[in-house]
Amino acid sequence: MFSLFRENVRIALDSIRGQLLRTILTIVIIGIGIWALVGILSAVKALETTVSSGFASMGSNTFNIQQYEFSIQGNNGKRERINPVISYNNVREFVDKYQYPLTKTSVSFQGTSAAEVRYGSEKTDPEVQVYGVNENYLENTGTEIDKGRNFTIFDIENNNKVCIIGSDFLKKLFENDDPINKTISIRGAKFKIIGVLESKGSTFGNNQDLKVLIPIQVARGMYTQANINYTISVKVGEQEMMEGAQDEAIITFRNIRSLSPVEENNFGIERSDDLLNRIATISGYLEVAAWIISIITILGSSIALMNIMLVSVTERTREIGVRKALGAKRSTISTQFFMETIVIGQFGSVLGIILGILTGFAFAKIFDFEFTIPWAAMIWATIITFIVAVIAGSYPASKAARLDPIESLRYE
Repeated sequence: MFSLFRENVRIALDSIRGQLLRTILTIVIIGIGIWALVGILSAVKALETTVSSGFASMGSNTFNIQQYEFSIQGNNGKRERINPVISYNNVREFVDKYQYPLTKTSVSFQGTSAAEVRYGSEKTDPEVQVYGVNENYLENTGTEIDKGRNFTIFDIENNNKVCIIGSDFLKKLFENDDPINKTISIRGAKFKIIGVLESKGSTFGNNQDLKVLIPIQVARGMYTQANINYTISVKVGEQEMMEGAQDEAIITFRNIRSLSPVEENNFGIERSDDLLNRIATISGYLEVAAWIISIITILGSSIALMNIMLVSVTERTREIGVRKALGAKRSTISTQFFMETIVIGQFGSVLGIILGILTGFAFAKIFDFEFTIPWAAMIWATIITFIVAVIAGSYPASKAARLDPIESLRYE
């Protein structure tokens, strides 16, 4: 039984080599369909993994008060309304008035994204992000310390000239030196380094490891531009208290903004798990689009594969007659043609999977995403091409098996 199967495979491969150009074209058509499926799904997976990991670090029991909701967009990409920035007075009032149990509130703002940091005679390019934060910022944003310590409430309240730096400074300024307790200079102000953040990599080209955190009041003294927009982040100790904490925060901030009961919120509130759900929804739409594109392409490739096998049956009519005259059964003939279609289909699958993985990898590298091998897409691609090969090869194999041996031997 095995020897007969092996012989059918050998004959199928010989036949494929005999019509190499048509076979290559069919493999390419199948490969394009699988390429579309695996390539788009791997790119979507890279996007989803990168963005989700960034928001997931915040935890499901954290919410932010910010200028806008994530989804407030007009038809032309413009905002439907203009909300005032979250000012420092808003932040200060909120911290004083919001006293919900088991919550920690962090406040922060970005002073600049183009700072130059000096250490001795060394300096960075003017591309460093500087943030003013309070003592709860690291915990509420899921940011971990790799070396040193976090800010204390005394650092914040006493406006100590201390800072925490991103991990990229270890390569740029402190390649062979321990940065803890060293002094760096930002805009002429001296800061003692008390901690180094764990590496987070880049998201959408934004380097998360090239930043400096300083006490918020010190940052306010250095960066005095008008309309600085602050972010408030609240972390709730118990998940079941999340809804109550969020409702209390909305009421508190509405009172701060002096909004009447009939007025809508002129600020946004976002939970990290809401953002994750939206990302998952968008990813789902993209995956559906990938399936539609690939199915249309694979449908065309299945027609091309059936056509090439019908042509092959016609060209090899005499060969089929000889084999039947020598005792070959219908099942043997049909198995041979099935093997040819399956081999061609799997070659197309391998080609498409390789191209798809390379496309996803290139996409991840270009946009600094975290690439993961799309195992599910690869498995589905293999299954789909096998099914397509079986369907496309059924009629040609049946036609070959039903040929009359006498008429086939007389075929010229």
